[in-house]
Formats: sequence, structure tokens, C-alpha cells
Amino acid sequence: MEDVKEQMTETPATTTDKGMSNRTRIISLIIGDLIVFLVFAAIGRRSHGEAAGLDSLLQIVQTALPFAAGWFLVAPFTGAFRRGLENQPGKMLRSTLLSWVAGWIAGFIFRGIFVDYAVPPLTFAIVSFLSNAVFLLIWRLPFAWIVRSVQRKRGL
Repeated sequence: MEDVKEQMTETPATTTDKGMSNRTRIISLIIGDLIVFLVFAAIGRRSHGEAAGLDSLLQIVQTALPFAAGWFLVAPFTGAFRRGLENQPGKMLRSTLLSWVAGWIAGFIFRGIFVDYAVPPLTFAIVSFLSNAVFLLIWRLPFAWIVRSVQRKRGL
């Protein structure tokens, strides 16, 4: 809980000991994570023959919402936005996976309550868990590697 307070109460100008401001770090992670859930929803809609182009952005958002909400409600408390992850790929990997397990459970519950009005099918549960885990790691690991590389080049 203390980590969440630190993440939310630091001033925008505050920087981590490695040079990236906390505001930049958190906003970058949030935007990237949001894109992941939108991509997952668009791919899922397309694979089921539903509209998935830019003209159906609202439907894509509605499809992504349960899992994005689950992630963003749980991830701050499980450490996915913790200071220091942005330049440590190994810690980013562990934190992302741990956070996704909890976020997926919340998202799955939201999906069942607000979309399916029942327990979603097991195959969907497996696909949503694995796909979003892979997508989150595909974006978050390179983010950590790039930040670490830039910081090393700058001598931070």
C-alpha cells in the first residue's frame, strides 16, 4: 500500500535515481498497457468476424474494458507500476506476470458480470490469460531494456 501512495503522491518533477521522472514512467506504462488491451480486443473481435477497424473503436474499447479495468485496479497494488522496474527487465517480467494473474482474475469476473452475464467459457479464459500475458510482456520487457540501455549510455 505504501508503494501505491508513493507512486501517486510524488510530484511530477520528481525523478527516479536513474533519471526518468515518475510521471513519465507511470504515464508511459499506462499508455502501453492500454494499447495492449485494445490490441487484444481488436484481434479477438477480428477472429470472431466482428468489426475491428478504426471505425469500430468504441466496440473495441467496450470489449477491452473488463480486462483493462481488472488490470488497472489491481496492478498498482501488486507492483506493476513500482519505481525501479523501468530499467530492470527481470523484475519487470516477474512483476508483470504476478500483476497479470491478479488483474486477469478481476477482469474475468468483470467480463462475466458485465458482458457474458455468466461464467465465460474456459477456452476464452485460457486464451485471454495467455494472450494478454504475452502482449503485456512483448511491450513491457523491451520498454525496460530500452530505458536501461539509454540510462547506461547517459551514465545514469
